[in-house]
Amino acid sequence: MRASSICSHRLSIVTGHYGTGKTEFAVNLALALAAEGEAVMLADLDIVNPYFRSRERKQLLESSGVKLISSSQACSDADVPSLPAELLTILESRDIRGVLDIGGDPVGARVLARVQPKIVSEDYQLIYVLNANRPEVRAVEPAITYLRGIEATTGLSCTGIVNNTHLCNETTEREIRKGARLAADVSRETGIPVLCHVAEEKFVPALSDLPETVFPITIKMKKPWE
Repeated sequence: MRASSICSHRLSIVTGHYGTGKTEFAVNLALALAAEGEAVMLADLDIVNPYFRSRERKQLLESSGVKLISSSQACSDADVPSLPAELLTILESRDIRGVLDIGGDPVGARVLARVQPKIVSEDYQLIYVLNANRPEVRAVEPAITYLRGIEATTGLSCTGIVNNTHLCNETTEREIRKGARLAADVSRETGIPVLCHVAEEKFVPALSDLPETVFPITIKMKKPWE
């Protein structure tokens, strides 16, 4: 499966509730695009989550051909709610595929509102990462409310849902399928399509019957104590 099949737009903005695994998805997506020969830049704009940040995998990303930019590359554990100057390179360079990792709630997404006029003039998709095991979004109504809050804050329209339901090391095929059902229900209520289901490679063969693409990943984002 080619990453471009779920990432047909030049800019992919990845957002979702804290703990959904959006950074894991963003990192794997950027790496997959680079492996397909794309010129890729990944922007770490997450000012909410102090533990799982794409900037923590800078060496891996850049050795794989992904240019990483963040609000503070010199101090990886600093919360600096400012936009890196290099972000304009992603927004304005039409030969670059950009993946933007946004903070996991409407407050974190607020940083993107500053460049909303530029984004809407480009070919972009706003991806809502959904994890059915997060208490705040495990039912249809709160999941949609959260999605709409991000849209209202950013001034952007969500164009795709990604099911990334997991339980870290205790993830099972059953959990992923539970998330697939939730994603389908949210899609039905909102009219926003399900782009893919995220799964570690070992689960992919067993999920081949799902109607949408299964995006295989390897875990890159470890907990600080691992």
